[in-house]
Amino acid sequence: MLQRLIIRTAAPLFLAAIAACQPDTSKTESKQAAADSSATATVANTPQTTPVAIIFDTDCGPDYDDVGALAVLHALTDRGESQILGIVSSNLHPLVVPTVDVINTYFGRPNLPIGAPKTKGVNLDAWQHWPDSLVAKYPHDAKTTAQAPDAVALYRKILAAQADTSVTIVTVGFLTNLRNLLESKADANSQLDGKELVRRKVKQWVCMGGKFPAGKEFNIEKDAASSKIAIDNWPTPVLFSGFEIGEKVKTGLRLIKVGAKDSPVRHAFAINIPMAKEDKNGRMSWDQTAVLVAVRGAAPYYDLQKGKFITKADGSNGWQDDPNGMHTRLVQKIPPDSVAYQIETLMMHQSQKPVNGQ
Repeated sequence: MLQRLIIRTAAPLFLAAIAACQPDTSKTESKQAAADSSATATVANTPQTTPVAIIFDTDCGPDYDDVGALAVLHALTDRGESQILGIVSSNLHPLVVPTVDVINTYFGRPNLPIGAPKTKGVNLDAWQHWPDSLVAKYPHDAKTTAQAPDAVALYRKILAAQADTSVTIVTVGFLTNLRNLLESKADANSQLDGKELVRRKVKQWVCMGGKFPAGKEFNIEKDAASSKIAIDNWPTPVLFSGFEIGEKVKTGLRLIKVGAKDSPVRHAFAINIPMAKEDKNGRMSWDQTAVLVAVRGAAPYYDLQKGKFITKADGSNGWQDDPNGMHTRLVQKIPPDSVAYQIETLMMHQSQKPVNGQ
């Protein structure tokens, strides 16, 4: 009970601290906004002629950048730049699907399909207990992750209904679902097995995972066996946003200071940022970078390096440059603060009524 009380009171205390202690950043933010405007005007102000069709695969819970990534995705969808086909959880924890439903409902999309694994997998809570705070405070219908439809069945249903080579899958969590999808058999939705269905329907997989040029990263490591199978056997191009990319992109302070008061996105960051000294300048934005480039492309934010992701049994990885490789990784181009400003602006987007519930 005491722990919950501390969590519930952390946000207002932190907001007061910001008001009292944070230096006036208006001039800095104004200069930053001007610089970012010139750097990304063409990309940011010209919606895609055809929205990027996205399936979003999240572990929403161990970290809260998933909430930021969902906000970015909904904001881009409201702008006509993307279309959310469905969302799947890669985390078995009971509050993942209800938390995702909170965010979807806030952004006016309460009926988006959400799936979850029906096999063994990773089950991780958030040590700050922020998901239960969001679920207690904001409207949603989903009761528990276990009641959600099977993630693989949802993947297959969505993919089968889409045009060939039209879907982008974005993973910001464990690769359990993608392994299970590749290993799936023909069903009522498609006579193709999983790998062939992916080959036909998926244009690109954007993966927040790995550490480059070599290292060990959380999303890949936690279900290392599934990571190895999914990456080694994926039949279409894969773009990796590595640990080192999102690590430098700090967001959340501006959101807390001037974001919408009723936003569950703001609430999540206000709860969590004061709990870790490493977040004093904002939370690292691993998942948001993956969504940003999945929808808008790498330019002007990042350069690209083609090659091969080297999987290892312990969940670590290496990288081999190869101009003809099926894998690509992001490489820093513009300053991370400029990327952060663009991402946080999208995170601050307020909910709008969607067109035709999409």
